[in-house]
Amino acid sequence: MKFEQPKIPQATAKRLPLYYRYLENLNASGKQRVSSSELSEAVKVDSATIRRDFSYFGALGKKGYGYNVNYLLSFFRKTLDQDELTKVLLIGVGNLGTAFLNYNFAKNNNTKIVMAFDVDEDKVGQEMGGVKIYNLAELEEHLDPEVTVAILTVPAQSAQKIADRLVSVGISGILNFTPARLTVPENVRVHHIDLSVELQSLIYFLKHYPL
Repeated sequence: MKFEQPKIPQATAKRLPLYYRYLENLNASGKQRVSSSELSEAVKVDSATIRRDFSYFGALGKKGYGYNVNYLLSFFRKTLDQDELTKVLLIGVGNLGTAFLNYNFAKNNNTKIVMAFDVDEDKVGQEMGGVKIYNLAELEEHLDPEVTVAILTVPAQSAQKIADRLVSVGISGILNFTPARLTVPENVRVHHIDLSVELQSLIYFLKHYPL
C-alpha cells in the first residue's frame, strides 16, 4: 500500500532529504530525540522554517520535548519512499559520469544507477562500478522498463536530442548536468544543475555579500 502524503510546498520538499540524512546520522549515533534548534544548527536551516516544514505533516513533535528521532526517521522514510528502490540510468560516461558510477549513491539505499549509455565504442560493453555500459544508439532496445529517472552528463549540444529520446521511452525525471536548458512535456520534471553557474554565483556572493 503506497503511503499517501500531503501536498507540500516545493521548497519544503527539497529540504526533506537534508533532514532525513541528518536523522540517519543521529539514529546511528544512538540519539533518541532532537530539538528544532539542534536540527537548525546541523542542517543550517532556521528553526522556524523547520517547524513550519514539519507542521505540514501534522504533530511530529511535542513542545518542550522536541522530536523523537526514530519516529521522524520512520516517517520521512515513508514520505521519501525510502522503502522503494528507484532505478536510474546514466547517459554519458565521461569524467562526471564515471564519478557517478563509482559512487552510485552508496549511502542512499533507495537509489541506484542500474545502466549507463555512451557513444564511445571503447566503453560500450564494459562495466564500471558494477554497471554495464550500453551503446546510446541502442537506448530504446536495452532500457529497463522500470527505470523512470535519468542523469544526463553529455555535451550541451546533444542534450535536447537525448532528452527527447528519454521522454519518448517513458522517462519522467531528468537530472540535467549540462548547461542546456531542456524543453520537455509538462508531465516530465527536469532539475538543472549547472556547476559552472553555481560556482560563478558563489564567487559573486563572496565578493558582494561578505559574511
